[in-house]
Amino acid sequence: MGSECHGSVHIFLFPFMAHGHMIPVSDTAKLFASYGVKITIVTTPLNAIRFAQTTQSSKFNIQIKAIEFPSEEAGLPKGCENVDTLPSPDLVNPFFKATRLLQPQFEELLKEFKPTCIVADMVFPWATEAAAKFGIPRLVFSGTSFFAMCALDCVKVYEPYSKVSSETEPFVIPYLPGEIELTRAQLPDFIKNNVLNDVTQLLKEAREAELKSFGIIMNSFYELEPVYADFYRNELGRKAWHIGPVSLCNRETEEKVQRGKEATIDEHECLKWLDSKKPDSVVYLCFGSVADFNSTQLKEIAMALEAAGQDFIWVVRKGKDEVDEWLPEGFEERMEGKGLMIRGWAPQVLILDHPSVGGFVTHCGWNSTLEGISAGLPMVTWPLAAEQFYNEKLVAQVLKIGVGVGTQKWVRLFGDSVKKEAIVKAVSQIMVGEEAEERRSRARELGKQARRAVEEGGSSYQDFNKLIQELKSQQLG
Repeated sequence: MGSECHGSVHIFLFPFMAHGHMIPVSDTAKLFASYGVKITIVTTPLNAIRFAQTTQSSKFNIQIKAIEFPSEEAGLPKGCENVDTLPSPDLVNPFFKATRLLQPQFEELLKEFKPTCIVADMVFPWATEAAAKFGIPRLVFSGTSFFAMCALDCVKVYEPYSKVSSETEPFVIPYLPGEIELTRAQLPDFIKNNVLNDVTQLLKEAREAELKSFGIIMNSFYELEPVYADFYRNELGRKAWHIGPVSLCNRETEEKVQRGKEATIDEHECLKWLDSKKPDSVVYLCFGSVADFNSTQLKEIAMALEAAGQDFIWVVRKGKDEVDEWLPEGFEERMEGKGLMIRGWAPQVLILDHPSVGGFVTHCGWNSTLEGISAGLPMVTWPLAAEQFYNEKLVAQVLKIGVGVGTQKWVRLFGDSVKKEAIVKAVSQIMVGEEAEERRSRARELGKQARRAVEEGGSSYQDFNKLIQELKSQQLG
C-alpha cells in the first residue's frame, strides 16, 4: 500500500487482551508494516499465538514479543489471558488490575529494543509513564470514533444527565455539534451516578494519560466525521491522526478469513451460499464477541427473521445443543436455503463485502460499525453497552444510513429486550422501499470514500504519513 519506506521507524503495538481490541491492532500492524515500518506486537503468550495466525499472510515482517500474564498472582484462573474468555463477569476488575502488573516486563522490552514509538491501548494509562522513562513518545490507540470520543468527553465534563428528572427524559449533549440527544438510561451506572470504583478510576487515569501522551491514533477517516474530527482537535485540543478504516488493509480472501478467531464455518461454503443469492438481498446479523442474549431474546430474533422474509446470515454465540432449546420448532427446516446460521465466529469482513449482502444488523461496536460503513451497507442499530449508543447516533442521526431497533437501556451483557415486531420493522426499513434505497445510496458513497481515504493521496494515507514524519522528527530531535 505505501510507496514510501520508513524502515528506520520501529513501533511497539501493545493491545488490550480482548478480541474487539486485538483485531484492529492486528490490522494496524499490517497497515504500518505495508509502509515499511518495523512492527513489534507486545502481548501475552496465548494471545501471541492468535496474532501469529492473523498476521502470517502479511507480506511484511511483524515481530511478536510475549510477556507473561500474571493470572494466578491477580487471583485469576490459570490461562486467563483474554477478557472475553473469563468464566465470570466478576473477574473483569481483577483482570484489569492484572494488566498493571505487566509494566515491569514491558519496560524491560523498551529498554532492550528502544522503539521509535509505543502505540498502547487506552486502557493502559501506565504506558505513558513507562514510555516517558525512556524518552519514547506514547500514542494512544482508540478503538472508537471521533464522534464517540467527543460525546463522551462532553458528557463527562458537563454532566447533562444530572439535570433531567427521569431515566427516559432526553438531554442534549452540551457543546457537541448536531443537537445529539441521549437519556440517562443509555449511560452506564458508573457514569450517571458518579460512582467511584476501579472502572471510573481507570477511565480517569486513561484520560489523564492521554492528555500527557504524544497523541491518539483513530481508526476512522476524515470524510466520515469531519465536524467531530475538527471538534476533537480544535475544540478539545487533542492531537490525533486518523489512519482508517484499518480493516481495508485485508485485500485477499485469506486475510479477511483470518481476522479475529478461527471461523466456525468454511469460507468456501459461506461464499457458495452467498453467491447463490441476488445482489443486496441478504441481511447479516451479528452482535460482536461480548453480547450474550438470553433464550427469550434469541427466539424473538428467530421469529422476526422468519416474518421479515429476507434471506439472512445470523451469527449466534451459542453451541448446537444450546440452540435447539430456544429455536422455534421447525425453524431450521423452514429456513433451509433462506437462512444461514453461524454458531460461533464468522468471517465478518468477507461476508459484509459480498455483493449479495444488502444490510447489517449490528450492536454498534466501532469495529463492526466501520466494517459495515466500509462495505457500503445500511444498518439496523442495536446498541447494548460501552460507547455503542454514541455510535448509533452517528450512524442513524448524523450519517443517516441506519435505523434504530429501539433499545433504550445500557446493559453490559444481555441487552434491552426487543420484540419481534420492532425487529421486523427495522429490517424492512433498511432492506425494502424508497427510504431503504436512499440509505443504501448514502452508505455506498461512504464506502467509496472509505476506500479512497486509504489509497495513495487519500485523507488517511496523508495523515499516516504526517504521523510517521513527526515520529522521525522526534527521532532526530
